Amino acid sequence: MNLEQLFLDNKEKTIEGRYLTLESIEPILKRINTDNQLSVIGESVQGRPIYKYIIGIGKTKIYLWSQMHGNESTTTKALFDFLNVLHSGSDLAKAFLANFTFCCLPMLNPDGATLYTRANANEIDLNRDSQDLTQPESKILRAVFEEFKPDFCYNLHDQRTIFGVADTGKPATVSFLAPSYNEEREINDSRQKAINLIAGMNAVLQEFIPGQIGRFDDSFNINCIGDTFQYLGVPTILFEAGHFPGDYQREITRKYVFMALVSSFTILNENVIEVNRTEDYLNIPQNKVVFYDFIYKKIKINYDGNEKITNFAAQYKEELVDGAIHFNAYIARLDELEGFFGHEVYDAQGAAYEDEEGNIPKLDQKANFCLDKKLKFVNGLIKK
Repeated sequence: MNLEQLFLDNKEKTIEGRYLTLESIEPILKRINTDNQLSVIGESVQGRPIYKYIIGIGKTKIYLWSQMHGNESTTTKALFDFLNVLHSGSDLAKAFLANFTFCCLPMLNPDGATLYTRANANEIDLNRDSQDLTQPESKILRAVFEEFKPDFCYNLHDQRTIFGVADTGKPATVSFLAPSYNEEREINDSRQKAINLIAGMNAVLQEFIPGQIGRFDDSFNINCIGDTFQYLGVPTILFEAGHFPGDYQREITRKYVFMALVSSFTILNENVIEVNRTEDYLNIPQNKVVFYDFIYKKIKINYDGNEKITNFAAQYKEELVDGAIHFNAYIARLDELEGFFGHEVYDAQGAAYEDEEGNIPKLDQKANFCLDKKLKFVNGLIKK
């Protein structure tokens, strides 16, 4: 199977970028509602509809939900790319539809999506509400789980650009987790199935992005939805869409999430997950917070008349302004940067720092400055 071509043939071209709202996806849902697969199953805090989309007639039931965190849209894009595959009429589509039933909640948190926030409109993280079920969105997710009785759960998320693959200096473009079901992080039959499936997806992705797949921390927290569903005996897989160099709109990462989805269902369809692949899973390096968006090295500053060579880092904040996401760079760390990497690294070779406020970078100020009074940086980047 040519996964690259499959993605190109099925990419949903009406959605792109990071800011994905309910208004972005409703036309797609209506278009692919070819046989009454779509239904409204409840409302968000602010009264927006939450949609369920069911397709397929197969015995193996797959439950997928995306944008539980409103500002995590990459997996939503990949999910719609995959749904296009199911509507393609191809032999692959026919096989998937015959052997699986897919139940999708493509945007669990539409209020957070509009606000571009992790939390819902009540400022509650839905991924910490799986036990108390205080929020309407959490109740909907759990009610569908109880009604649908899935064989596998796919918990689809994004992660920040700060994550790398251990200390390799490579970004964690895609990360996975088979959540724990108890404090001891033991492996039972349910978790083993998730582990084996992740090992299979990892093997496929390594062919495309070698060394850029991470494994998320498996500390047990029953308040997290993945841990809860694993505890309830359903194999659950956490997807984390991360950074690919230069891809701040996550259009390249979107492709690799799509590839992972297709690969996982191919593996399940071929029934090749029964072997024990725990060692392969544990050999996936863990995610680690080791990246900044920008690192500036060997900067000369003048502090109280004393010259010093130092380093500093800047990080983008994703800020919603007039219906668009702006990536605004702010200084995030000063001096000690041992063990950290930058997605962009600039070696100043002793050039003198200066900004509108003085000769020293300060935490949380915009990354706008000059070096040696001639090289100007605006929003973290050299102004050309």
